[in-house]
Amino acid sequence: MLKPRPTPTREQISLDGLWHFSVGDAFDPDTTLEAAVPASYNDLFTDPAIRDHVGWAWYRRTVRVPRGWTGERILVRVEAATHHGRVYVGDTLVAEHVGGYTPFDADITDLVTAGAEFRLTIGVNNELTEATIPPGTITVDQAGRKRQQYQHDFYNYAGLHRSVWLHSVPEVHVTDVTVVTDLDGMVHYEVEPASARVRILDASGAQVAVGADGVAKIENPTLWQPGAGYLYTLEASIDGHDIYEQPFGVRTVEVRGTDFLINGEPFYFTGFGKHEDTPVRGKGHDDAYLVHDFQLLDWIGANSFRTSHYPYAEEVMDFADRHGIVVIDETAAVGLNLAVVSGLTGAPPRQTFSPETFGDDTRDAHAQAIRELIARDKNHPSVVMWSLTNEPASNEDGAREYFEPLVKLARTLDPTRPLTYSAVMFAAAANDQIADLFDVLSINRYYGWYIATGDLATAEQYLEQDLRGWLARFGKPIMMSEYGADTQAGLHSIWDTPWTEEYQSAFLAMHHRVFDRIDGFVGEHVWNFADFQTSHGIHRVDGNKKGVFTRDRRPKAAAQELRRRWRELGHRKPA
Repeated sequence: MLKPRPTPTREQISLDGLWHFSVGDAFDPDTTLEAAVPASYNDLFTDPAIRDHVGWAWYRRTVRVPRGWTGERILVRVEAATHHGRVYVGDTLVAEHVGGYTPFDADITDLVTAGAEFRLTIGVNNELTEATIPPGTITVDQAGRKRQQYQHDFYNYAGLHRSVWLHSVPEVHVTDVTVVTDLDGMVHYEVEPASARVRILDASGAQVAVGADGVAKIENPTLWQPGAGYLYTLEASIDGHDIYEQPFGVRTVEVRGTDFLINGEPFYFTGFGKHEDTPVRGKGHDDAYLVHDFQLLDWIGANSFRTSHYPYAEEVMDFADRHGIVVIDETAAVGLNLAVVSGLTGAPPRQTFSPETFGDDTRDAHAQAIRELIARDKNHPSVVMWSLTNEPASNEDGAREYFEPLVKLARTLDPTRPLTYSAVMFAAAANDQIADLFDVLSINRYYGWYIATGDLATAEQYLEQDLRGWLARFGKPIMMSEYGADTQAGLHSIWDTPWTEEYQSAFLAMHHRVFDRIDGFVGEHVWNFADFQTSHGIHRVDGNKKGVFTRDRRPKAAAQELRRRWRELGHRKPA
């Protein structure tokens, strides 16, 4: 699905701002509440019934169509409705979409008039079930209130988290663009309709190539590289009708042996798992935080991040493209592991993958999430790898039957990028059933925190033995996709005391010693960039505190530890 862009033939209007708001089975026309878009609604209001609401919430406003849009197709673009969205013009349902982190369009051409107003209502449902991605369960308490349980360790924020647009396209228009590049400047493209003319523009807007039969050649191309995000533009045009402009970078990615290569050169990932999470806004996108977070990534020397645990806003991906930040792009398939639920709650264990738990319906939803992620982000040069899931029960029977078709689907949709997933603590080299299907081993481990708590000497032995076991069995590049320790800013000790800033620094330093001893190790992503909100629980005090920065982006001592290491590394592993 092409991102709406203003071009000589297309226009768009932001519908961000304050909307009338209510919760319940239908919009309340007498509501006096207003909610900001984009933002999660949970933290905006003081009423706990709204924060803890499970079910439908409603946004409504009046929109005027520009009078110059006569004869155009008119659409509403919803960039994210978490987790299930419905769009109404007046009382007419015009679009419905399941999946809280990818966009959808509602074509409203036949229901509105250029120059006139219409009433726009968007419903958002936050319910998660065993057939959604991410999954969850709904219960009803003794008072008759719905309660949402879920397996992921971040708060189930809901609402219109990203922008809403009114946009126009000509009746005859470009509907899709796919770009794949070679280092010699060969640009392979597919445009729908195939009759569209293609030319390539450089960063200054000068024409550098003309396409024919799905190929264009840039002479002496400037490569998109980590830290230097040079972008070209593919301009697709349909004579007399439409022009669409697709930015892209000339770069390649490849796994060769135990190396991860960008543009044919070994690349070493340094960075974080992150979250779309800020005070008051929740998961609502905010350009000020976007700029500041990327400034902090630059300050600390990070070259990459993982979109844990869902696709991020398109503005984030565009920014990474422009600034040369490398991205591992992940679906919202987090929580496919019932052993974690059993461990946290004491409930009897259930098999994760089965017709009664996560079966065909879940896999169908997962497949759709993969389709939509790749369709949205396939042209971003910053995206070098697809992560299909986080911490699944890959050690359980049924995992291979569940994941093998999804891996095949992802490779069919995009054969140019490697695939990975992040392995949970329960999945070891000896019992994991799916790692051979993927290209890069991404390992989540917490030795020194959940295991060998406060004993970094023992943790170091466990970690090295674990990582070497994965390499010995699978012989693939391996990286740490999560490692971290909860840390209360301002808590200090002269001993190895968990929760102190000194312990977080020592914890990270221990991991780095191990990483540097292992051939085939290709990257380190600390969990987490910043503290973030979670559901209530006695093991969480005002959220997850594994951030190297606090939730309001103040550095803990570990940030200096990472800065000293990463700014010297560049993009290569220590020799």
